[in-house]
Amino acid sequence: MEATYRALCKHGYAELTMQDIAAESTKTKGTLHYHFEGKQDLLESFLEYLLDQFEARTETVPGETAAQRLHEYVDELLTPSDEESAEEFRTAILEIKAQSPYNEAYRARLRKFDHALRDRIAGFVADGLETEEFRADVDPEETADFLVTIFNGAETRAAAVDRSPECTKRYVHAYIDDTLRSDGSNGGDAGSGDSNDPTVDGDETEAGE
Repeated sequence: MEATYRALCKHGYAELTMQDIAAESTKTKGTLHYHFEGKQDLLESFLEYLLDQFEARTETVPGETAAQRLHEYVDELLTPSDEESAEEFRTAILEIKAQSPYNEAYRARLRKFDHALRDRIAGFVADGLETEEFRADVDPEETADFLVTIFNGAETRAAAVDRSPECTKRYVHAYIDDTLRSDGSNGGDAGSGDSNDPTVDGDETEAGE
C-alpha cells in the first residue's frame, strides 16, 4: 500500500498504471494482478488502508478536556507534517473523489471515512456537553457535519488553488472557543495557534479572496 501511495502522489489518478505501482514496490506487475484485478480494485483496497491508518493515528488524541481534544484533532486534520507530500496527496485524493460519482466502491469507502470523521468530532462535542464545557444548545451531529464540510473544503481548495489550510484552521479554533464553549473563552486551549483571532499574522481572510 505504501507503493500505491507513492505512485498515486507521483502520477495522479488518471495517469496511474499498475506498472507505476509495481515500480515503487518490490513486486512485479504480474504479482499485483494476481492479488488485484486492476487499478480500480487496488485503489479500493488503498482507500480502506487509508481509513485504517487514519483511525490508528488518531485513536488517542491528547488533551484533558473535550475542547482541548477537539483542538488537537483539528490540528491533526489541517496541519500536515510534510507539506510537499501532503500537497501531492491532496491532489491524488481529489482525483479519486472526482471518480466517486461513477464508482460505487470508491463512494462507499469515502462515505465510511466521512462517517468516521463525523462520529469522532460528534463524540468530542458530546463529551463537552456532558461536562458543560460547551453550550447546552449545541447539537453534536450538526456541529460535526459542519466541521467535516469545512475540512473537506479546505483540503479541496488546497489541492485545486494552492490555498493553505492555515487560515481555515485558525477560524475553526476560533469557532470552538467563541461559539461552542459555554464561557466563550479559549482557556489556553486554542491548539498550536497564538491567538483565536483568525486574522492573526496579517493573513487575508477567507471572505476577502
